[in-house]
Amino acid sequence: MDLAAGLLVTGIGIDTLRQARAREQLAIAAVPLVLGTHLLVETPVWWSLEGHLSPAVGDLASWAYVAIALVVVPALVPWAFLRLGTSGRAGLDRFFLACGLAAAAAGLFAIGLEPVGRRIDGHHIAYHPGVAWSGVVLAAYVLATCGPSLLARSAELRWFGVGNLAVVALLAWIQQNAVISLWCVWAASTSLLINLALRRTHVPAVASLVAPDGHT
Repeated sequence: MDLAAGLLVTGIGIDTLRQARAREQLAIAAVPLVLGTHLLVETPVWWSLEGHLSPAVGDLASWAYVAIALVVVPALVPWAFLRLGTSGRAGLDRFFLACGLAAAAAGLFAIGLEPVGRRIDGHHIAYHPGVAWSGVVLAAYVLATCGPSLLARSAELRWFGVGNLAVVALLAWIQQNAVISLWCVWAASTSLLINLALRRTHVPAVASLVAPDGHT
């Protein structure tokens, strides 16, 4: 599933980059491509756990997968919305980015340079970084990755935020070790909404993605 979904979302990501018509849109346009690549990276993790690839390949792939999830995504998403001026208030945009950078730093510390523990748990892979996340770090992560889109003027971007917030909250409540794998699959799937949002914009229409009283 990860290979097919990864190829699909990566294709959407490439098309989304083509829809960016202003420099301010490039970061948000890169999000689907990053999420699609993220899904592709998990494919060798599965194959390693199933015995089709060596454990060394699995170690490298799982580290890269978790690094994208815990370090790249929480930094990229708020930065992308900051470039768009989502909230219309620079202080709030920077707050979300600060949350993302804090979560990314904690994620980098958690995984370090050691192999990431992983095991097949039903239909997903449960990952176990070297250091458990605290509730504060998880809250910062959710604020960084879901908060900015909730303030967007674009309906597609708001739904992107609402959907991801609902799913990550549900997973954290039901099965926390599934958050890294299952939520990232969901986030990648909903990245189509970013593509649709950019398709509706034209230069100089960055303002159509921000709050009604926003400014860049």
